Amino acid sequence: MKPYKSVKQASEAEYTVNRSRFIGRCFPVESEEAALCLLGDIRKKHWDATHNCFAYRIGENLAARFSDDGEPGGTAGKPIMDVLTGRELTDVLCVVTRYFGGILLGAGGLVRAYSRSAADAVAKAGVVRYLPGVMVDIPMDYSRYGALEGFIRANAEVHNVAFAQNVVVTAAVEDAELDRFMKELTERSDGRCIPVITGPGCIKKEEI
Repeated sequence: MKPYKSVKQASEAEYTVNRSRFIGRCFPVESEEAALCLLGDIRKKHWDATHNCFAYRIGENLAARFSDDGEPGGTAGKPIMDVLTGRELTDVLCVVTRYFGGILLGAGGLVRAYSRSAADAVAKAGVVRYLPGVMVDIPMDYSRYGALEGFIRANAEVHNVAFAQNVVVTAAVEDAELDRFMKELTERSDGRCIPVITGPGCIKKEEI
């Protein structure tokens, strides 16, 4: 897996110009099917809107698509896509719904309005970086959990803590930090806590 950026959460941002109402929305998505499903939901919710324009970029191979949905060619879908590519975002869907206010905006005005709506939605959603890593299970005695928990949480992304006969922490560790993490955890536990790699994972880090 290569590092990539996406939006942190679903968002909604509204913008009005010359009585036309623009509602921008961003969503993190993992597949084209998920993107199209969300797009369908928005079209149903805003069936009375003048346009529901969109763009999405998904996966390492960047499956990408955009639509002007009846706006003049190049004035809606492409500006939305330009916002996503400009921020180097993937696994993301952005939809901008327009309710026409009776005043024509012209090609330049449309480009500016759709660009701003998409950018506002991205800003409200927040951007996160995903770094390649691995998932590990870290088994330990209850007596060692208190001493090791802080180190694990400071150096890995904890996904689950299971309390049974022993404690098992499931976490994602960045590839670049894996050797150091494994070595230091072994040292801190006097060789009694040995992490087991269970598969690929990723680390989420927020952008500023």
